Amino acid sequence: MKYIISYAPNHQHFIDIEIITDAIQGNLNVQLPSWRPGRYELSNYAKNIRNWRAEDSNGKTFSFTKIKKDLWEVVVPQKSEIHIKYSYYAADNDAGNSYLDDYQIFVNPANCCMYIPDKRMEEVQLELILPVNYQVATAMKREKQTQPNHSNIENRQMSRMHTHILKASDYDELADSPFIASPTLMHNMFVMDGIEFHLWIQGEAKPDWGKIINDFFIFINEQVNMMKGCPVKEYHFLFHVMPTKFYHGVEHLASTDISIGPAYNFMKEDTYNGFLGLSCHEFFHCWNIKTIRPAEMYPYDYTRENYSRLGYVCEGITTYYGNYLLYRSGVFNEFQYLKSVKGEVQKHFDNYGRFNLSVALSSFDTWVDGYSAGVPGRKVSIYTEGGLLAFITDVFIRRNSQNKKSLDDVMRVLYHEYAMKGKPYTEEDYKQIVESAAGNSFVDIFDNYINKPSDLYKPLTEALDWLGMQLYQTESKKYCERYWGMKTSEDHGNGHGTVKVSAVAPDSPAAFSGIYQGDEILMINGHQLKNNFNDWCEFYSHEEVQLTVSSSQMLREVKLAHVTGKEYYPCFHVFKKRDATLEQKAAYRLWCNRDF
Repeated sequence: MKYIISYAPNHQHFIDIEIITDAIQGNLNVQLPSWRPGRYELSNYAKNIRNWRAEDSNGKTFSFTKIKKDLWEVVVPQKSEIHIKYSYYAADNDAGNSYLDDYQIFVNPANCCMYIPDKRMEEVQLELILPVNYQVATAMKREKQTQPNHSNIENRQMSRMHTHILKASDYDELADSPFIASPTLMHNMFVMDGIEFHLWIQGEAKPDWGKIINDFFIFINEQVNMMKGCPVKEYHFLFHVMPTKFYHGVEHLASTDISIGPAYNFMKEDTYNGFLGLSCHEFFHCWNIKTIRPAEMYPYDYTRENYSRLGYVCEGITTYYGNYLLYRSGVFNEFQYLKSVKGEVQKHFDNYGRFNLSVALSSFDTWVDGYSAGVPGRKVSIYTEGGLLAFITDVFIRRNSQNKKSLDDVMRVLYHEYAMKGKPYTEEDYKQIVESAAGNSFVDIFDNYINKPSDLYKPLTEALDWLGMQLYQTESKKYCERYWGMKTSEDHGNGHGTVKVSAVAPDSPAAFSGIYQGDEILMINGHQLKNNFNDWCEFYSHEEVQLTVSSSQMLREVKLAHVTGKEYYPCFHVFKKRDATLEQKAAYRLWCNRDF
């Protein structure tokens, strides 16, 4: 199989793709994936396809039928080499989709490169026809560069173009190997235990390479030592540093593509810590999900949903290790780590979906409503709840094994006894491996917290307590959250301080008054809001107020009164206990490799 990717100078975000097969006769199916590994929801990449056609080597067209939105059938009356040609609209620069402009081309092959099902296991050659000054960042094997000589780039400035030839062992490797090509790529690398690690940065960043490489070396070394081996001998971090605030990463076996921003804060603490956390998280996926695979995704079926209840393992455990290993290895200090823990704990308790859908079913339902918040209070996050349950499971194993085993051992078994032997794992496998490591039944956590809608307060406080830590609760500083039970966000960009309702607690005064998630609050007691909603709320505390609310472009008046008794949306904090026992301090030290 051969793929040729190029684009015209007046590309308007369109990438030209040509797929060439060897000579065949009969009916040929050509499939575009309906989703991309790493994001467990269906997509509609076919909407980006323009001018699809099938030809022989002389340009004679074949008739074809579109069977489904992303499946074509070509009729080949006599044995011929087939050339599938089409343009793909690449205008989303978000780490998961493909993107083309005057400064770079980024391709995630899973969303734009079709495949022939019968030839999915054949070796792939990818030819990239690019301006001569472009570098290419990818995990694919590189063959050579030549001057292009293809019919689809006739009448172009041939002398200013080069062909980069890349290889993949099969379509799955191609689909799992994104690339950035640009004249402005920044590159650095290091070698650890014979494994090459490449760092590529595209964007207006001013990287402190010394600091970045030092921090990456430390957390990568921690992961490789923990897992006692690495699935790849070469790994590429592909970074898009964005001009605006951004935070998104996509895992691949031998690479990851990460978009982070804003560029002007890249090396400043908050953005840089997010950069480290995301990088550590995505690299751990090299084992967890890319190598260690649930049975429902082994192998991937690109044509439909790959339903699995194990998202709390695939993404939850990875979320836990993403920041925990940065702390355990010494890259993060205590304040930085506990800040990240607080954020996840807060998201859990702010989400009333924890009472309505289990994390296992929320895993299954990523295919139903994707990664959006969806219906208010319907579900939980496989990242947040999965990460907290991974921590709870880690402590469960440590406590029951007298600190002889941990979640590390579970992941090593999944890697060496399952993945490396070509076996996927099931829910029951995961449960049994945890029980084997702990030497005790996992049924309470498995049945009551993983497979049942539940609040994690009890197991979380118990796990923290065993490590000499505690969960501390304070009231919300925002009046509308604490007393009315509604969370809001303000848009300060327009100078008017638009107030939008982002969440409403069930059975709260806001809920009873008819406030809905998505409503926009315009006025309070006749006063137009200008970035001062909380100030007016406190001014009118203990009084009934009238809010002017815009809902579906209709104005209405809503009355809210101060209600004593129940309060809503408390703030949560995680601290080390001042009176921690010697046993708790010892457990803490063994858990994070730090003195208490």
